[in-house]
Amino acid sequence: MITGELKGKVSRVWDAFWSGGISNPLEVIEQITYLLFIRRLDDMDTLAEKKGWSRFKNEEPAVMYKTVADKVFPFLRNLGSDGSTYSEHMKDARFTIPTPQLLSRVVDMLDEIPMADRDTNGDLYEYLLSKIASAGVNGQFRTPRHIIKLMVDMVAPQPSDEICDPACGTAGFLVAAAEYVRDEHPSVLTDTAQRKHYHASMFHGCDFDATMLRIASMNMLMHGIESPDIRYRDSLSEGVSEDVEKYTLVLANPPFAGSLDYESTSKDLQRVVKTKKTELLFLALFLKLLKPGGRAAVIVPDGVLFGSSKAHKDLRRLLIEDQKLDGVVKLPSGVFRPYAGVSTAILLFTKTNSGGTDHVWFYDVHADGFSLDDKRNPIDADDLPDVRSRWAKKTTTELPRSRTEQSFCVPKADIVAQGYDLSLNRYQESVDVEMVYRPPLEIIDDVSELETEIVQRLSILKAMLS
Repeated sequence: MITGELKGKVSRVWDAFWSGGISNPLEVIEQITYLLFIRRLDDMDTLAEKKGWSRFKNEEPAVMYKTVADKVFPFLRNLGSDGSTYSEHMKDARFTIPTPQLLSRVVDMLDEIPMADRDTNGDLYEYLLSKIASAGVNGQFRTPRHIIKLMVDMVAPQPSDEICDPACGTAGFLVAAAEYVRDEHPSVLTDTAQRKHYHASMFHGCDFDATMLRIASMNMLMHGIESPDIRYRDSLSEGVSEDVEKYTLVLANPPFAGSLDYESTSKDLQRVVKTKKTELLFLALFLKLLKPGGRAAVIVPDGVLFGSSKAHKDLRRLLIEDQKLDGVVKLPSGVFRPYAGVSTAILLFTKTNSGGTDHVWFYDVHADGFSLDDKRNPIDADDLPDVRSRWAKKTTTELPRSRTEQSFCVPKADIVAQGYDLSLNRYQESVDVEMVYRPPLEIIDDVSELETEIVQRLSILKAMLS
């Protein structure tokens, strides 16, 4: 978490943009990201003798503005001009800060923000993204970083994984996976083969928003990934044949916009489940993308768990009978506030093409460490550490736990008997607590004593006022 002082500095940068005439939150984020990226490249010596940030930060506003517009941005647009996906997105980078005065103010403010620590960089960027105060178009909204971290921890990415987010947005899942691998498997930075895989072929992201792709690319590079595969794709509308069974791990919180036309939907996905519902089509997509043995942790709206349509039931049956459904983590409805109050769950599954579901592990998250209102202030109550701990023991100590507990396992046969319903309250049992009441006559005696005391005190008060 970044400090209040650092938050204040970032907020002042944000306010400067708004007062300077840029009011589109995404454009503000993009322009700030460009400047942070230039500074980060400078710190990494990537600009070599050009030293973009050091070169222009002390210049007069008019000179600074001309330097950025005529030299720095053309450099960015050609950076990595080697056919990489990064260079493909950056070729359209636009400098839209309207005046030299605004640029000078923003550069001075950003120069005061510490960026030496990788974790601070991540927290800083996350706070910037949190400044977007409403959901985007097409059902897009930001996934909280601590929820992303929970999902990454649960699937535990390995150095050999090929990781995909087919609706990557700003690449939050890919960044978190990269940090996990780097922290848990330091050999990815020392072993030659692992290092090459880590930088060039481990991380894959798709989105259909060009601005998001640029931000995602810069985000990955700022976190030390040299050549991530970040591509333009409307994942549900294009054929997925080129990526079938290509990845070992899918992490995603795709946008759920409701329904699509059959004509605009991939026929490959329609063969898995015939539906217009985007949440079901994305699940079909995840199964297509995964290699046998590949695993997934993805966020779905609650309706996926209990929807009664044929498509809903068919897809749940597919996950349970043909694949291996490992877990369902029910999230509280306030997790995505202030963007949306939608109720969601995390589905964890393994692609086997041969079944394997014996038990499904359920966890009912009541608190995630933040208030569940629009303010999302930090609080003491937090179930997420317990989720991690119990997930690790789901095949041992979790199996015998009662369904009255916060987490428990349900045999496949019970789920089949319930028509493949995966809603937690279908299986969770309540605890009947026997209430012991005092005898009625004893209560009446107490009331009489209170009444007598009241009369006495009223008499005393009346005498004092006479």
